[in-house]
Amino acid sequence: MKQKKKRTGRSRFMRSLPGYVFSAPALILLFVFLLLPALMALYYSFTNYYLLLPDQTKFIGTENYVRLLEDKLFLRSLGNTFLFVGLVVPLQAITALMLALLVNQKLRGIRWFRAAFIAPVMTSMVVVSILWTFIYNPTNGLANAVLDIVGLGPFEYLTSPTQAMPSIVLMSVWQGAGYQMMIFLAGLQDIPEHLYEAASIDGASTWQKFLHITLPGLRNVIVFVALITLIAATKLFIQPFVMTQGGPLDATKTLVYMVYEEGFKFRDVGYSSAIAIVFFVIVLVISIVQRKLVKETQES
Repeated sequence: MKQKKKRTGRSRFMRSLPGYVFSAPALILLFVFLLLPALMALYYSFTNYYLLLPDQTKFIGTENYVRLLEDKLFLRSLGNTFLFVGLVVPLQAITALMLALLVNQKLRGIRWFRAAFIAPVMTSMVVVSILWTFIYNPTNGLANAVLDIVGLGPFEYLTSPTQAMPSIVLMSVWQGAGYQMMIFLAGLQDIPEHLYEAASIDGASTWQKFLHITLPGLRNVIVFVALITLIAATKLFIQPFVMTQGGPLDATKTLVYMVYEEGFKFRDVGYSSAIAIVFFVIVLVISIVQRKLVKETQES
């Protein structure tokens, strides 16, 4: 009996062997470039590892995490991250939905509009950030020139502590809305056309059709778009790195920017790793909430 079980187990292993062989390169890469750095960051977060003095590295327990709670710059960066998320997620989702409703119409030249709206997404964020730095120039930028025509401004978009984050939010919404637009557009085209025809026969207005047919039909898509936008927004780095260097007065400094600054600029790898672990926990919590919300939406 035992010999039969051994033969069955060996036979099953031999059948699975090609799968293990083919997946081995991907698993090795995942371990080397994802799992191993994460484990090293977790370890370094409990040390005083300084990049220029690696020989003096000591285990200091939770000292870095206690330091985080007392670090006003960390709390400011955390607040800036949540502020960016709180502004970008609703604005980008609403803008994308409006664009999707527009390009879902059977209008002449609609393919050109779809291409125009998706073009910023296909452009590198670094390039977009540089372009918008010129647009936001307070003296000869396009934004102030346009507002000057209608008698508004001038605004100090990237040099004012109160205007810098909203300016980055506006640029980010413009750059990213096309991606969510395509997701909403796919959702809109899945809604059966006969529902709108029946509503028209019953005399429903455009707003009533949107409220009672479009929004319920896009429920799963709205949850998905909101959550992927939320996770992407927490990783804000390129825009403040290119446009403001975290300023003015740390008004655009975020958690990811602080990880970069502490680790690469100040060489304090231990402290930088602690910030990265806290950021990982935040994203993990968001992912768990996302999974739960999507599951509940699918079951309802």
